[in-house]
Amino acid sequence: MLQNNVLKGVFLVALGATTYGMLATFVKMAYTEGYTTAEVTTSQFILGILGILLINAFQKVKNKGTVVKASSKNIFSLMLAGTSLGMTSLFYYLAVKYIPVSIGIVLLMQTVWMGVLLEMILEKKLPSKQKVIAVLIVLVGTVLATNIINNDVALDWRGIVWGVLAAASFTTTMFTANRVATEISSAQRSLYMLLGGAVIIFSFAFFTQTGSFNLDIFFKWGIILALFGTIIPPMLLNLGFPLTGIGLGSIVSALELPVSVMMAYVLLNEKVIFSQWIGIVLIILAIIIMNVNFKRSK
Repeated sequence: MLQNNVLKGVFLVALGATTYGMLATFVKMAYTEGYTTAEVTTSQFILGILGILLINAFQKVKNKGTVVKASSKNIFSLMLAGTSLGMTSLFYYLAVKYIPVSIGIVLLMQTVWMGVLLEMILEKKLPSKQKVIAVLIVLVGTVLATNIINNDVALDWRGIVWGVLAAASFTTTMFTANRVATEISSAQRSLYMLLGGAVIIFSFAFFTQTGSFNLDIFFKWGIILALFGTIIPPMLLNLGFPLTGIGLGSIVSALELPVSVMMAYVLLNEKVIFSQWIGIVLIILAIIIMNVNFKRSK
């Protein structure tokens, strides 16, 4: 029975990571049709919030109103934490506007060493040798995966800056997501975090959108972006992680990296050379090293 639950968890996490890995390619395709970052992010968050509201309503009816309600403190904490979620989407989408998706996802994966650094600062202790080795492997993998050494075409510095900022905000999201208001349902937590993220997204749209807002984005790409970015992945990951545990779940969720690169390769015809695949494998290896316990039980 326990083994079946773990396999179920692996399947849910893998499906969630795979779904999220497709997202940046769809964003890039929306850009090619002339939609702006403000239009893409706004449609995703509005439809995402509506979708999560429906899920919350369904759960309330299913559980006959016995769902634990979020307190005012819970709502404030989750919305505050959700601002980093909004910044992650915004910075990541701005990054892939200037650089290939295959490079953008590699930059987002810098959360591996950023997480170690943040943990060291918060807990005021040096990281283990295992984590240091993993960080070094990530850095080597990043050099290969971004093809910095052999790339004849210079990468747009704006994309690199936005990509690094996306990784930093994603690191913050990961640290807060599983530590804030854990006593309420994942659907409620997702809703209030999305509302917090929406504050960032709507503010960006208000100050940057020039000309009329193209409402076609809601029907053309908004539904897809909401499903693949704000509804399906969080729900699947929240269901799967308790069954797999953080270690195994983190390893399986690394599927997001090769899926994102493959989607860009197939649908956007982005060139990905052999050394870049080696770099991607190294980054996944680093994630495995960080989450596997190598100590033998006595």
